[in-house]
Amino acid sequence: MRRLSSILLAAIAASSLTGSPSWAKPNPEHAPPAITLAAVGDTMLGNSPGLPAHPGSYLDAVKGQLRGDIVFGNLEGTLTDVSSSPKCGGGSGGDCYAFRTPPSYARHLAAAGFTVMNDANNHSYDFGAAGLEQTVDALHEAGIAQTGLPGQITVVKAGGEKVAFVGFAPYSLTANLLDLPAAHSLIRRATRRAEVVVVAIHAGAEGFGAQHVTGTEEHYLGEDRGNPRKFARMAVRSGADLVLGSGPHVLRGMEIYRDRLIAYSLGNFSGFHNFATVGDLGASAILHVSLDPDGALRSGRIASVRLVDAGRPAPDPSGEGAALIRRLSREDLGKGAVRIGGDGHILGKVGE
Repeated sequence: MRRLSSILLAAIAASSLTGSPSWAKPNPEHAPPAITLAAVGDTMLGNSPGLPAHPGSYLDAVKGQLRGDIVFGNLEGTLTDVSSSPKCGGGSGGDCYAFRTPPSYARHLAAAGFTVMNDANNHSYDFGAAGLEQTVDALHEAGIAQTGLPGQITVVKAGGEKVAFVGFAPYSLTANLLDLPAAHSLIRRATRRAEVVVVAIHAGAEGFGAQHVTGTEEHYLGEDRGNPRKFARMAVRSGADLVLGSGPHVLRGMEIYRDRLIAYSLGNFSGFHNFATVGDLGASAILHVSLDPDGALRSGRIASVRLVDAGRPAPDPSGEGAALIRRLSREDLGKGAVRIGGDGHILGKVGE
């Protein structure tokens, strides 16, 4: 029932980084409207007590790009006033990070444009079950849907269509990407609830040395972070129409697999003093995609972003983020690697 179709290719008029996205081609006559989605990687607005002076305007520079039927991000932390972290208690050492901002910050995320956030990551339980519960409540109260908990399928309406989100991370307290049979089953269940399925993965090693999709099991600080390529391709074969990656804290390549787009890591998007921003660590992107109502990729664009001022996202007219994704895609993903134009538009795949 869920047909595959090729990307519609066309010449693009360059679009402003601060304007609304323009897509590869107007809908053919009589074609149904596309579903538009904007997606970013790891997102926080600081870490209590280190918070920006003006959180409500922290994302203003890129707010024009956070537009679409759906705006998605990975919530790299919690929205809670719980002060005690079972994760970083006594004996946890200097490599333990527990992220939180006040629950009221959910409304700043909503005002910036976010409509769906992923909780499947290594920070969702930073402040225990109480912190997670408060996070989920804060998101819902702000009108933001969330996904990523065990067995969770989140369905939202977009352009008159149902879109299901399922988030995975390598932990038992999330939908677990290390359990491939269970993940396959959950994605198949999602296909029965919505025509379009988006899978979020928080997977892979971290840091400057983790830019490449290796195709092997990846580890960080002794922890199994899964095989992102194996999982993402399994997800598409199971029925996912779009796979959105986060976790490595750097941009990674993208590929088109069975006419579906896989973005292996969208890097860091926002974090006041949360993330390192030197060199490639500060290069980021906002991914815009337009999907047919059956989930096939109609068009896409990468808007380059640079983290400035200790982690605030700003438009990057140099196009560094798109250029980095272009290079990494070619180096790692063969004929399925995306072809990216000079203006950031996705033009197809290398093997076409």
